[in-house]
Amino acid sequence: MSAAGYLLLVIGMGVVTYLPRLLPLVTFSRRKLPPWFAEWLELIPPAILSALIAPTLFAQATPRAFALGKVELLAALPTLAFALKTRSLAGTVVVGMLCYWGLHYLV
Repeated sequence: MSAAGYLLLVIGMGVVTYLPRLLPLVTFSRRKLPPWFAEWLELIPPAILSALIAPTLFAQATPRAFALGKVELLAALPTLAFALKTRSLAGTVVVGMLCYWGLHYLV
């Protein structure tokens, strides 16, 4: 591929990345969202985060098998308790890493 082809590829990737972020901003900036829709939008980040984290915590191996004794799940429980109590992002990350490393070393 030539340099011009790579340049077009990078520009195209930029447009494809930027456009989905720009369209909702332009569309909804002049409108008042209905309350039910605003509440629904607030549920999207926790749902996506749960979908990303749940397989790591509860499943193991290639044929997904349910496992309760995983180090990740055991480390997530005290980390969740700390996060709910303190609401400190940095502290939660540190506690989570320490719990994971400690349990990984012990188990």
